[in-house]
Amino acid sequence: MTMLAQPQADTDNLSAGLPLGEVIDAHTQFGWKAQLGLTFVDRGDKTVLKHRQQKGPLAIQRPLYPEGHPCHCYLLHPPGGVVGGDTLHIQCEAKSGAKVVVTTPGATKFYRSESTYAKQQQNLKVAAGSRLEWMPQENIFFPDAHVRLDTKIHLESGAQFLGWEMHCFGRPALKEGFDQGHLIGKTEVYLDDELLLLEGVNFDGNDNLMKSIGIINYSMVGTLIISADDEDFYQLVQSLLIKVHKEYEPETLVIAATQLEGLVVVRALSNWSEVMLNSFTQVWQLTRQYWQGEVPTPPRIWAT
Repeated sequence: MTMLAQPQADTDNLSAGLPLGEVIDAHTQFGWKAQLGLTFVDRGDKTVLKHRQQKGPLAIQRPLYPEGHPCHCYLLHPPGGVVGGDTLHIQCEAKSGAKVVVTTPGATKFYRSESTYAKQQQNLKVAAGSRLEWMPQENIFFPDAHVRLDTKIHLESGAQFLGWEMHCFGRPALKEGFDQGHLIGKTEVYLDDELLLLEGVNFDGNDNLMKSIGIINYSMVGTLIISADDEDFYQLVQSLLIKVHKEYEPETLVIAATQLEGLVVVRALSNWSEVMLNSFTQVWQLTRQYWQGEVPTPPRIWAT
């Protein structure tokens, strides 16, 4: 979601002369496939999970209601990680009036795969009058992981959406980098079927130029997207980010916001997931306060 690029294949995967898309399809044709489809509706007194479609190792915990009406939902991937050949397909829809918070109990780990790709697809739909806050913990890409990530977000006019992705290349705490591997994919945001944002990510572990200039030697990149077309709100976000900057040393965090038609996009670079999660959480709390006049408490699962 963070780095603009035209997707292209690395030479190892083109040895057979196939486009990268066909290579990835071949790699994931016979792998472990997991699907999860969730539909949330407003029951009047609270938001409930109306439909759940589940196949393979994707699941959810029992919905929680720490705020009353909003439904908090924790996505689970019991195997604990994704390997080459795996496919994860997640669909989430918030019907009119539904208020939904989706997160994960921990990081999603993409393990080394010896040039075999894994694939994750996310399709999110938010109806007019509903709110979806999509806040998973970080993706960790182990050295030599090969992954395709695609996300489509469909919003109706009057929908409220806040969502983020955080990508960690290697494991900084172990002084382990991402010297080999490949992450490729794109994020699309639509409003009433009109494309608002298209961002591609194409990160090759051997690309030292991208590391030194593209992400200026940080190990984490993150993008937070908010459905908002309001100059006052954008200025509030800018003021908050100035405050966030002062909480950390300059080399610890780089974070900035951009206002687009119908969206506010916050991008960040860091070496530590706690720093990025804390920064994005503050933006989430500001957004909810602006939307609803209340400051939400971070999900308790983040503290475990």
